[in-house]
Amino acid sequence: MQLATLKPPQIVDRPSPNHGPRRETPTDMVVIHYTAMRDLEAGALRLADPSAEVSAHYLIGRCGTVMAMVPEDRRAWHAGRAHWGTVEDVNSRSIGIELDHDGAALSPLPPFAERQMASLERLLRDVMARHGVPAERVVGHACIAPMRKIDPGPKFDWRRLARNGLAVWIDPPAAALQPPVAPGDAAAMRRALEALGYPVPPAPAVWDAALGAVWRAFAMRFLPSRASDAWAGDAAIAHAAALAARWPCKGAGV
Repeated sequence: MQLATLKPPQIVDRPSPNHGPRRETPTDMVVIHYTAMRDLEAGALRLADPSAEVSAHYLIGRCGTVMAMVPEDRRAWHAGRAHWGTVEDVNSRSIGIELDHDGAALSPLPPFAERQMASLERLLRDVMARHGVPAERVVGHACIAPMRKIDPGPKFDWRRLARNGLAVWIDPPAAALQPPVAPGDAAAMRRALEALGYPVPPAPAVWDAALGAVWRAFAMRFLPSRASDAWAGDAAIAHAAALAARWPCKGAGV
């Protein structure tokens, strides 16, 4: 593994047998997850358990320790059934990074530890430089699988990553932060989310059923104070459209 700028003791080799050959090129995405397990060791054990059939390239502890689990040139099993733009085999196109975090098991959801975030930033800089991953293709598990997943959740600091060139962010207008009086234009929201890369079902009836999950995934990332709202208002939809105009997903619909 190429880990030039990260120094021991922060990097620990903890190989997982759960990987295979990449089926697509290039490697041009990073997907961030949380483990939703009690501690770092529990997460590492599961990610290396052959019977679990899950893994990630890296696991980062709350203390800042980084475990290197799957070589970057191999296909780790972290995304599951997922899509982003026209990418259907996200595992083949991405580097998966798991964060040791209790996830939805605790309420209220705790923030991510400072040492953990600092290690993530260093690792992301290396990975993105090595593979030429643009900031707009650093996404969360919920972004690529909104019907199934919510990680890394509304407490993950995407704005912090964006300030360091490691993700994308536009500060939302004040109106977008307020609960909507009435649902906004669902068709406009669909277009904006699809242009950003979110997996949007093609059939209108299916899209209507999926709207809440896809909206929640968007809100957890870009409007975390609104993540519990059932619907998007016009100001939030305009915010999604502004993000899509600035960072349209390669191969996504418009």
